[in-house]
Amino acid sequence: MTRIFVAGHKGMVGSAIVRQLEQNTFNNIVTMDRSSLDLSNQQNVSNFFADQKIDQIYLAAAKVGGIHANNTYPAEFIYENLIMEANIIHAAYKNSIKKLLFLGSSCIYPKLAEQPMREDCLLTGELEPSNEPYAIAKIAGIKLCESYNRQYRQDLGYANKSIWSDDNFHSENSHVIPALLYRFHEAKISNTPSVKVWGTGKPLREFLHVDDLAEAVLFCLKDYSGYEHINVGSGVEVSIRELVEVIAKVVGYNAKIVWDKAKPDGTPRKLMDVSRLERLGWKAKISLEHGLTMTYKWFLKNFKDVRK
Repeated sequence: MTRIFVAGHKGMVGSAIVRQLEQNTFNNIVTMDRSSLDLSNQQNVSNFFADQKIDQIYLAAAKVGGIHANNTYPAEFIYENLIMEANIIHAAYKNSIKKLLFLGSSCIYPKLAEQPMREDCLLTGELEPSNEPYAIAKIAGIKLCESYNRQYRQDLGYANKSIWSDDNFHSENSHVIPALLYRFHEAKISNTPSVKVWGTGKPLREFLHVDDLAEAVLFCLKDYSGYEHINVGSGVEVSIRELVEVIAKVVGYNAKIVWDKAKPDGTPRKLMDVSRLERLGWKAKISLEHGLTMTYKWFLKNFKDVRK
């Protein structure tokens, strides 16, 4: 029976992967809390893999956040992500684990990359400064997998994504969707007439629901093998302004939008070329509005401290 370790099982991506594995009748899933396994401690990680006899790894553990968090904690973003991925990928090699899937990020591509961003545009230009430390850590993870594949012929895969669903709902430190959902919800319950949003609203973004991502991840581990990373996305882009309008509709509060143009927009456009994955036979299913509706319902149900 295949023994599967999901690193970061309590996070947005990891928990979705666990759900997807369970739905596909995988019942030998290994998960470890941070208090039981410190992924930044090389010896602890080495001992864990030596003891557990793992067959497959989904590496979803990461320190993540939005523009504000990346700008505020750059050292933590690069250090914690580098050390966790290095420990796990090296331990996979030392313990002859043949299947590992590493989750990257769309921010690995150059700030001004040709759109949509193909896999081969990696390292062809400068990164977006606001999240460069995180992006460099993710690029290093991809190159670690690639190098171990080349030298030791192990099947260490990697997928890049732009996702959302249940997340860290913080008005400043979280990703754009949970941050905006939180702000609009707060405005609604306090009857605040306006909501402040960073930037101009002009940047274009692509969003993939985390349940779609989890399905794609299982698909990739089963049906994709190669030295090159592969993009996972919806293939549909939307402006931040349009996103805000959909979020206002989902929350049910038509507040005035105040665009704080002194704040950074980030990368002007981020759309991934997902043609390689679609040729393999997988395509995203969950629309933006439907996904946001599910996410807001999850938020209302799970955040008990939020006033209603």
